[in-house]
Amino acid sequence: MGDNQESIRTLKGIGEKTGKLFEKLGVFTVDDLISYYPRDYHIYGAPVPIGELKMDTAGAVEGILQKTASVRSFQHTQVITTSLRDMTGTLQLTWFNMPFLKNILQAGTFHIFYGKVVRKNNRLTMEQPEIFTRETYQTMMESMQPVYGQTKGLGNKAISRAVAQALDIRQMEREYLPADMRKKYSLAEYNYAIEHIHFPKDRQELLFARKRLVFDEFFLFILAVRRLKDKRRDKHSCCVMKPAPQVEALVDSLPYRLTKAQTDVLRDVMGDLTGGLVMNRLVQGDVGSGKTIIAFLSLLVAAYNGFQGAMMAPTEVLARQHFESMSELFESQGIDKVPVLVTGSMTAKEKRAAYEKIRSHEADIIIGTHALIQEKVVYDRLGLVITDEQHRFGVGQREMLGDKGEEPHVMVMSATPIPRTLAIILYGDLDISVIDEMPVGRLPIKNCVVNTDYRKNAYTFIKKQLAQGRQAYVICPMVEASEMMDAENVLDYTETLRVELPGAEIQYLHGKMKGREKNQIMERFAAGEIQILVSTTVIEVGVNVPNATVMLIENAERFGLAQLHQLRGRVGRGKHQSYCIMVNCGDQEGTQERLDILNRSNDGFYIASEDLKLRGPGDIFGIRQSGDMEFKLADIFTDASVLKHVSEEVTTLLEQDAELAAEEHRELKRRLEEYLEKSYEKLNL
Repeated sequence: MGDNQESIRTLKGIGEKTGKLFEKLGVFTVDDLISYYPRDYHIYGAPVPIGELKMDTAGAVEGILQKTASVRSFQHTQVITTSLRDMTGTLQLTWFNMPFLKNILQAGTFHIFYGKVVRKNNRLTMEQPEIFTRETYQTMMESMQPVYGQTKGLGNKAISRAVAQALDIRQMEREYLPADMRKKYSLAEYNYAIEHIHFPKDRQELLFARKRLVFDEFFLFILAVRRLKDKRRDKHSCCVMKPAPQVEALVDSLPYRLTKAQTDVLRDVMGDLTGGLVMNRLVQGDVGSGKTIIAFLSLLVAAYNGFQGAMMAPTEVLARQHFESMSELFESQGIDKVPVLVTGSMTAKEKRAAYEKIRSHEADIIIGTHALIQEKVVYDRLGLVITDEQHRFGVGQREMLGDKGEEPHVMVMSATPIPRTLAIILYGDLDISVIDEMPVGRLPIKNCVVNTDYRKNAYTFIKKQLAQGRQAYVICPMVEASEMMDAENVLDYTETLRVELPGAEIQYLHGKMKGREKNQIMERFAAGEIQILVSTTVIEVGVNVPNATVMLIENAERFGLAQLHQLRGRVGRGKHQSYCIMVNCGDQEGTQERLDILNRSNDGFYIASEDLKLRGPGDIFGIRQSGDMEFKLADIFTDASVLKHVSEEVTTLLEQDAELAAEEHRELKRRLEEYLEKSYEKLNL
């Protein structure tokens, strides 16, 4: 039996080089590997005739190759192609950067190919298919095969082998959920669940394993949140503030009027800051509802009361944008408070200068990324902390920032439209305010859902918008297989667009690019130097580019509605009419019905609750909706009912044993401490 905290390099076949690749995936220990869950599963069905393959779905075909595969090079990429033909049609087969296949794919050889089928340049194509002999395929057909997130140099087979080995040698976990709770919800035993989430025999076994692990993720998360709530409940504040007349004057002199919803939220916040208790408030507002100005005004109140205020954004580009718009606002309104920026990519010299301004209280307001808590920042009377897009910061981070001051006020902002019932459970340690109306003069986005035949018209439409000086986003879907393929996908699409729209300045963004590269591209796009930005969803938490008026979303059917709504919120931020074109490339039932919800409404809360109604209990491997809170498997939309049950169970448990001191809760208490420790480790502290 191995220790689950041992390094992954203790496993057979994982040396220095492979160990480093696993670390890229965030896998350092045997335990990390065991909880590195598959992102999908392949069910290897019997091979079918080419004519019966379903578009955008994985399938298997078999046959004898008529000619040997060919290899051609194209922009640092080697493309290997061959084709298969039967009575019902022809299928092109394509691989990237695998020139050795030429020796395997010889004329006259028999193979079975398994992969996803797409239509490219009007030809049926299977990209990056797996290749099997008849015998190996037979064994694959007998179970579900896990598909893991991969990185260059570390393929699915290697990860799958390592996981199987880790499961063999691991130390079994002691059961920590009370037996009556497991019985009540028919939950699998923990060790069984861990094994079968990786290697299930069939869908039923997989759902049984997943249900237990989802329950656990919610259970530990909510226990941690409630613990935070108890720590904070009715805590007297060392940072009691007075209303600041300068801020009231600023509200009157803004070039626009605050909406009633903004005014109400500002009143809630002011009540907290001046009320004598520590503020812990979530401000929820749809994309573009005007949360940022509320944050700026709150930070100014803190500054006029002699405190420092900090605002933490999820990306450097957004942090810089907040800093610039705050500096402009202060300058135009003659405000003498000093903002300073702190991000990870600043040079050591720039950081030192910023730290010094913060330490000496020359800076009143500090804006940055999570570098604000990781780096050696020493504050002088930190009175208010605001985090933007909270779901990107875990419970540990919420606690962490609080510990930086003498218990400062905390405000959390989120544009993720979570129905109120779920928000109350997830943010149990926070009071909730909602900005539920849009600023006056905002033109609603015009939406349309189209099929692939319309794509040419969409390009023509984008061309016209560019001619009027506007800009556009094009969103490619994530490719399931790996981040490498995502990059290929974005690069391919960019090439296609450059052919379709000659003369336009087109650039791309994808998850594999370095932070600095991403920042540069985003800044050039914001400055208007790039006309079309092709991207995966890294754009989701975004920058404000008021001049971007078109968003084209490919394979819209693969995204969750809440996510599509977040994405389209990147346009419609300026004075020009904006458009969102969603291309539905699937032919699955109900897809059009789902996407039509977005056509009907621009209200994120309505969309999120409608999406909940449409999802059946079997729709588990569908689309992750809720960004990346601290859950690996659980999804607050798909698993909403589990979340509610867990919340009730945690309440009952803590009413009976608030400290988890009872003998039967000893194991649970140990698990909770372990969970919190991990939450801190993620912060690299």
